[in-house]
Amino acid sequence: MAPADGKHAPSLDTFSIVTTEANELTDPIHDRMPVILHPRDYDRWLNDYDEARPPLDLLRPYESEGMRMTPANRAVGNVRNNGPEMLNSA
Repeated sequence: MAPADGKHAPSLDTFSIVTTEANELTDPIHDRMPVILHPRDYDRWLNDYDEARPPLDLLRPYESEGMRMTPANRAVGNVRNNGPEMLNSA
């Protein structure tokens, strides 16, 4: 909805996390996981698809073999913690 004075509202950058069923690696933690696209599928997802056939086939679990699991730093569970040290497991 446009403002009453006819001016455009500033743009708002947003994002969504699309999920799918878990793969073998993530299933022990949760029954859903984010959809992870292969680089070869980026353009198809973002630009080049037929509206009559949307790229729903890309909404599948990523192959477990292409992922690895490492323990998270316990400080990750506190929203007050932020920084590169969060990448180090503790």
